[in-house]
Amino acid sequence: MKITWFGHSCFRIDTDSSSILIDPFLTGNATFEDAGIPLHRAVKGVTHVALTHGHEDHLGDTVRVCKEADAQLIAVHELATYLAGRGVEKIDPGNTGGTLHHGDFDLTFVPAWHSASNIVDGRPVYLGACCGLVIAPAGGKTVYHMGDTAIFSDMELINDIYRPEIGFVPIGDRYTMGAKTAALACKRFFQFELIVPCHYGTFPVLDQTADKFIAEMGGDVVAVPEVGVPFEV
Repeated sequence: MKITWFGHSCFRIDTDSSSILIDPFLTGNATFEDAGIPLHRAVKGVTHVALTHGHEDHLGDTVRVCKEADAQLIAVHELATYLAGRGVEKIDPGNTGGTLHHGDFDLTFVPAWHSASNIVDGRPVYLGACCGLVIAPAGGKTVYHMGDTAIFSDMELINDIYRPEIGFVPIGDRYTMGAKTAALACKRFFQFELIVPCHYGTFPVLDQTADKFIAEMGGDVVAVPEVGVPFEV
């Protein structure tokens, strides 16, 4: 299984027969654009697009990617049906607690603490609950993308049920956990083999590096991969 980080909260997971692009905020993502990676190369071969929630810095290029790659969209019900109205042809909606089965991986929506509406055409629109995503590839390591979230005690229950080995953890502060609370969440509630921090450095109001989080975590479980470069897990 290969993982690629494209900056902010956008990750690509390549399994034996699937390529899952999570929160494809690429256009306007300074971390991605500064790396000089052509968008078409980043999304080539994508089979599924999975969304944690409908804010623009996560929704991003979803419609374009789904159309150009003929990818299936996985999202909570309201967000999936909204995007179907925007031209996404293949959707698989779900909701918190539900597991969807896709070939060689299962995806489960789990809770996240974050706001849920977005401004669409100048007015607020509810686009469904914010979620984390637990992705369990057949024969691979289970990944937990926390989405945008605060720390909350039911993270312990998520760990008890799904036993994720890899965590994609937001650390940028202001809109999500900052370094201290993100590290506390990881150390108190999980036994991750690998943590990839995310949701930082993209906008001036966020922490610009992962340095504070790495210091809070200690040890060698945290990895900051090179943007756009796949790594094996």
